[in-house]
Amino acid sequence: MTSYSYEIKIPKDRIAVLIGKSGEIKKRLEELSNSKLNIDSEEGDVTVTGDDAIKLFNIREVIKAIARGFNPETAQLLLKGDFTFEMINMNDFIRTKNDMTRLKGRVIGSEGKARRIIEELTETDISVYGKTIGIIGLSENVAVAKKAVENLLGGSVHSNVYHWLEKQRRHLKMQNVEKFLKGDELKEPEED
Repeated sequence: MTSYSYEIKIPKDRIAVLIGKSGEIKKRLEELSNSKLNIDSEEGDVTVTGDDAIKLFNIREVIKAIARGFNPETAQLLLKGDFTFEMINMNDFIRTKNDMTRLKGRVIGSEGKARRIIEELTETDISVYGKTIGIIGLSENVAVAKKAVENLLGGSVHSNVYHWLEKQRRHLKMQNVEKFLKGDELKEPEED
């Protein structure tokens, strides 16, 4: 049987989160993906090996999401087929060295308001960590959230972005109603 492997570099301050209390997160990820995780705590290198290329790819995405600030439970949503992870590099929007703090503030908002509104209107989870912004959710919703975040990073007014998000949310709901009426499967997240 063919064995596959991925190497992933993660920030040292995220290693403990990936391993979990008494190794529980690492063990759970290995079980869910039928793989083996080798974690170098000194360097932040993670090697994932296994026989199933698709499961290995998915677990790599989970590890990348944990590395970018998501809690393991949220990151594990990526093991469901219709969830996706998107990452925005804020360096692409920086013009001066003081821009990073300002851009983070625009996306997070006062007391987390901007991030919370985007998450609620798109039914996604957003993590602002280091120089990146990560988004996890259903594919269509992640695309909408990414566009909203990029608009904020590009300087759009918050109220304009929120208005656009509300319009997109109505549009997605109408698509789901039309699919339902046609007998197609709805794109609603599964509830535990």
